[in-house]
Amino acid sequence: MAKSFKCRLITPEARLVDAEATYVSIPAHDGLMGVLPSRAPFVAKLGLGELTIRHAEGGDRSFLLDGGFGQMSGDTLRILAEHATPVEKLNLADAEAELAEASARKATDPDEMDRITHERRRARLKVRLAKDARGRGI
Repeated sequence: MAKSFKCRLITPEARLVDAEATYVSIPAHDGLMGVLPSRAPFVAKLGLGELTIRHAEGGDRSFLLDGGFGQMSGDTLRILAEHATPVEKLNLADAEAELAEASARKATDPDEMDRITHERRRARLKVRLAKDARGRGI
């Protein structure tokens, strides 16, 4: 059994990760999904959540991920994300301001309500991840 696998995280703007991993937690659209070495192939739609990568050389790295697709093929996990932000780049004050702004928005139709609800969930997640990162000294 393999001890690690290749993990690539790519957004439209940049390749954020290209490293060996021993475990990855992916926020699929319908819940968290764990990936270990020798995982069966899959394709998954991604949702909003925390992506955690446990690197083979040690240490974890987390990202705020919002949308995209994940694919496991052979010994390579490819994560094609619409948006991915390293948690160390999240600013707590900015995240709290974003949450206050999203919470103050009012919807006039169901489609707008869905968008506002997503913005609120994203802002709450940013606040939580920024606080967690601050607590770990990141």
